[in-house]
Amino acid sequence: MGRKLLLDKAHIEGIRYYDVYRKNGGYAAAEKALKSMSPDQVTEEVKKSGLRGRGGAGFPTGLKWSFLAKPEGVPRYLVCNADESEPGTFKDRYLMEFIPHLLIEGLLISSFALGANRTYIYIRGEYAWIPDILEEAIADAHKNGWLGKNIQGTGFDLDIYVQRGAGAYICGEETALIESLEGKRGNPRIKPPFPAVKGLWQSPTVVNNVETLAAVVPIINIGGDEYSKFGTGKSTGTKLISACGNLNKPGVYEIDMSISVEEFIYSDEYCGGIPNGKRLKACIPGGSSVPILPANLLLKTAKGETRMMTYESLNDGGFATGTMMGSGGFIVLDEDQCVVRHTMSLARFYHHESCGQCSPCREGTGWMKKVLLNIENGKGKMSDIDLLWDIQRKIEGNTICPLGDAAAWPVAAAIRHFRDEFEWHVTNPEEAVKRNFGLAHYADPLPVVAAVV
Repeated sequence: MGRKLLLDKAHIEGIRYYDVYRKNGGYAAAEKALKSMSPDQVTEEVKKSGLRGRGGAGFPTGLKWSFLAKPEGVPRYLVCNADESEPGTFKDRYLMEFIPHLLIEGLLISSFALGANRTYIYIRGEYAWIPDILEEAIADAHKNGWLGKNIQGTGFDLDIYVQRGAGAYICGEETALIESLEGKRGNPRIKPPFPAVKGLWQSPTVVNNVETLAAVVPIINIGGDEYSKFGTGKSTGTKLISACGNLNKPGVYEIDMSISVEEFIYSDEYCGGIPNGKRLKACIPGGSSVPILPANLLLKTAKGETRMMTYESLNDGGFATGTMMGSGGFIVLDEDQCVVRHTMSLARFYHHESCGQCSPCREGTGWMKKVLLNIENGKGKMSDIDLLWDIQRKIEGNTICPLGDAAAWPVAAAIRHFRDEFEWHVTNPEEAVKRNFGLAHYADPLPVVAAVV
């Protein structure tokens, strides 16, 4: 198994507590940053590392930080997005629950780099037990001089606050999160202005994911250049993957982004294959909002190349034959799973979680749920498949925030790759309610089209 940068000490008993964390090298990166580096130097190291946002969008973190406006006399804020609500994703929960001081240290370094003296952790309401863990870690950091006034005699001040959300998926979108943090209904804002200019309380704000901020610690420890040697291409460093579904060993894995999808699924070092000797039918590799791929496009690209666990390789072929890394929620479906039923379940989720601000999302998600429910229950028509395609097309790109896209992409990909399964549900309604379509041809090797020279 590749070298770990985030979970390397996760096995140490008591690592959740300050004394154990500190004894095992904790806060060394914060000490280095605050005592021997300037804020600009910290930002430069993050840029050199090639770290990309781990929440789903994959935007370069150092570049995002450099966009932060710095008007004189105006406070700046760092907000940690711990509203991990994407179905299939649970990596941030693992970090906060078992290694909370890693996040606190990452927040300290990042706040120093951004010139933020007040930082917030916005955590999803369903993680009811984790705020207590974070509050305890924050209190211990305060007691040991890593938070509060004049941290470690450096003159830098920082306070961290934990804010519980109310369980709304939409608040994972950064401007909806900011609205909720201000005490308002969590509706996304129209952009521009972007949070880097006018965010929390109309002040410059950076919003980053839990894993992203935790990754700042090893970057400062080993240096940005060294960190960038992990992975390949623009997929540098390590990535936490939430592996679930039909797997022998589901869980949170830290991978060096240089392994193949096949190795991740079938290697004993990682997921250990599919239970009961079943075959792989499909996979949603980046959380529920990214396109689903059949087995024959998951393990190999349309060009016949090995599909790797990187941003670039997963996206190879665009949405026509590729998908996205997303949040790293890796959902595996075996040959007994029904794609129509799974798609209906996701459509129901997005309809429930739509804030209702934009008509295409508010109305479109409801229609997709209804049509998919009819098809799943043996009441569908062949024209419903084209209707679904038309509805998702009118949602995508026509909403204030990406929730509309997140609702449309799973439906589009399911129809694109599994249309014959939808058609079978329509033409065999009585049989469809009794059994699933099965593996069919979804694992058969695809013909490779030779490149034109």
